[in-house]
This record gives sequence, C-alpha cells and structure tokens, in this order.
Amino acid sequence: MTTIALPATLARLRQTFDSGKTRPVEWRLHQLAEIDRMMRDHETDFAEALQLDLGKCRFESVLTETSFVQAEASYARKHLTSWIKPKRVRTPLMAQPGRSCIQPEPKGVVLIIAPWNYPMSMVVAPLVGAIAAGNCAVLKPSEVTQHTSAALARILPRYLDPEAFVVIEGGVPETTELLEQRFDHILYTGNERVARIVMTAAAKHLTPVTLELGGKSPCLIDKSADIDVAASRIAWGKFINAGQTCVAPDHVLVHREVAAQFIDALAGKIREFYGDDPSQSPDYCRIASERHTQRFAKLLEGQKIHTGGQVDVAKRYVAPTIVLDPAPDSMLMQEEIFGPVLPVITVDEMHHAVKFVADRPKPLALYLFSKSAVLEEVVLSKLSAGSVCINDAVLFMVSPELPFGGIGNSGMGRYTGWYGFETFSHMKPVMKRSFRFDAPMRYPPYTERKARLLKMVR
Repeated sequence: MTTIALPATLARLRQTFDSGKTRPVEWRLHQLAEIDRMMRDHETDFAEALQLDLGKCRFESVLTETSFVQAEASYARKHLTSWIKPKRVRTPLMAQPGRSCIQPEPKGVVLIIAPWNYPMSMVVAPLVGAIAAGNCAVLKPSEVTQHTSAALARILPRYLDPEAFVVIEGGVPETTELLEQRFDHILYTGNERVARIVMTAAAKHLTPVTLELGGKSPCLIDKSADIDVAASRIAWGKFINAGQTCVAPDHVLVHREVAAQFIDALAGKIREFYGDDPSQSPDYCRIASERHTQRFAKLLEGQKIHTGGQVDVAKRYVAPTIVLDPAPDSMLMQEEIFGPVLPVITVDEMHHAVKFVADRPKPLALYLFSKSAVLEEVVLSKLSAGSVCINDAVLFMVSPELPFGGIGNSGMGRYTGWYGFETFSHMKPVMKRSFRFDAPMRYPPYTERKARLLKMVR
C-alpha cells in the first residue's frame, strides 16, 4: 500500500514541469541515459524479481524486459534532437508572406498504468516516450507482480529525477485515487474492462488516453507455408512468458491439407523447447497468480486436448496446451486466452479463415503464414488489426520503427520510437506572418470582386 499523498506529489511534479526543468534536450538525454544505466546496473535485480513473480528465466527477462527498454532508450537518444525540431509545412498563398511549422511541446504530467504480464518493460518503455517528449510522469506498476513493483519503486528514484518522476505502488484503491487526479495524458495497458474505467475517469478531466489492450489475435496458416518453420515461430510466440503476451497468437486457423502436419510439428516444437515435462523446464514461465491459473482449468473443461492440458493451481503452472477445434461459442473462443493454451481450428479454404477473422472484433495482432502473394494481399486489404506480421509471430515488437497499438476493442493510440514521442507531445501548429503586404480582400466591406479573388488564392 502506498503512503504517498497524491495531491501533494502531483503538485510537486506539476511545479517541476511548470518551472521548465524538463524541456531542455540535455535534461531529457540525461534521463534517457540513466534509464539505460539502470537496466545495466540492475539487470540481476529485475531478473530475480521477474523470476519470483512469473518464473521467468534470465534469458527471457533480458530479451523481453531489460534489453527491450534499453533498445527503446537508445533509439530515443539517437533521434531526439531531430524529433524536437519544428517541422516546416507549406503556407497557403493567402497567408504569404509567412511561415508555418509544427512545433512539438510536452503535455505536462502524465500517468502510465502498467500490466502484470511484462511488469517492468510495460512501465519503463512508455516512460521513454514521456521523457523524450519532456514530461513529468507518475508510474503505476501492477500489484499482481509485487516483487517487480517493489524493485521499480526502490531502484528507479536512484536514477531518474525524483522531482519529475514517481512510482506509486498499491492495488485498486491506489489506482482509483490516481484516476481521480488530473493528468495531461494517461497511458493504460491491460484489459478492456479496466480500460472503460480509465476512460470514464479521464473524461471527467477531458484527459486524452492511450489504451493498449488485447483481444483474440488470430494466426492463419495456408497450405503453401513452410510448416516446420511456422510451427517453430508460433510455438515461440505463443509460449514465451507462458502465453501471457498481449500480441501472442490466440488461436490458429489452418488449412485442412496441412492441419495434421502442423499439429504434429507444433507438438514436436513444444517437446523440443521445454522437454517431455515442461513443468521441469527452467525456460518455461508460470502464471501470474493462482486466480489466473484457476481460470485455465475452467477454459479447458470439455475441450479436445491434443497436447498438454495439465494445470497445477498451487504451483501456478499451466502446461503448453494444444486444443483441437473448440466450439466457436465456447468460453475458450469467446475470451482472450492470455496464456499457454492454443486452439487449432481446421478450415477447408483460406477464405473461410478470412471470414472467420472479419466477423469478429479487430485484434491487436494478426499473423499470416503463407507463400502466396495473392492471399497476403487479400488478408492485408480485407482484415484490420493493430499490427500485422507475415511469416512470423510477435517479432514485429523488436522494431522501434513500427508503432505498437490497437484498433477498436484492442485499443487506441500507439507508442514506441517516434510514436511514443508523438503520443506524449502536443504537436503545436505555429504560423508566423510578416507585417508586409496586408491584403485588403479579407476585410469588410465584402464585394463580388473580393470573393472572386479569394477563390483564386485559396
């Protein structure tokens, strides 16, 4: 539970912002460099916290958490001086002589509410964009992953300016109190239900929001795909972090001609990656809580299980699981799975798979495995998703040049790289006129001649 007086804390951050302290590029670059140093200095501390919270091995902690943040910070440092420059735009003839530009400016004091599945990187990676844009920030890690939350609260103030950044720990009461305060932007990563609460609270202050949610991200496998490679990449993307990844493949739609081959290959990759008993693998994560683990036992009731299916609530363990052709109206196919259970649905033709996806809410990610340029074009033109990845899974997340964000039920807004800087900036339009040549045609009294001239110069 937090003991921080929120109104006084926010008043201090706002005073810092109003003083102009966060605006100089040198200050921003220093804070970004400190994030990189924090990740290097405390890689072991964060890895230990993540192991306690999620059973993450050191490799996964580095790959998906610390190095992900370092890459974000490094990319922002490299490009920040160009990002902050005003961008010249065309000035219409009627406004000549004059100049126009878009000048980025920080929004103020922002709130970042993080999830429990990537409890460190999903706090600090958005923070990179907030710092690059010149803001102060309040960080709210998830209370579900309490060891990582405590590590952030303990370590981050040693590196970042405590007058500009603060970590608030706690659960629902603390988050509720936070949402009662006025912020200049809120970025929330999590589920749709809480997102509605965040939007409702933000609306009271007319605060803009970025929502990074989830959804049932489909994976389409055409008969032309390299099945063995597809199985490797899907198994990695699905079962890393025990499937607790918002962009993980939620279910597979595979062409009937290669369905049996794919299912066998996928089962083989699970054994290859995690051994005959994944519960003994040092590389396989655990579910975040017993409550979340119990949910999988219910999801698997009555399902046709090909591989896995074991659930141990006390140990927060759910085996990598393949489920065959679940009913479309089953809970497994109605809810975002968000765990290591992968339904495989057989389709007779790929246009059936395309229709299946088109008839459902827009997902956060969409995957296609195919060598067919025609099918690729059909998928890209007919289906909408936050991100699309062809012939791989999840890997688009490593590119700072690609924005991360959803559409529709899977979220709104985006961040990473330039897009994080843009999200936390107000892109201020500026026009500067000369006192020379003050055209009289815009002033009353209006005449037909002035109207004709106006049409000519617009």
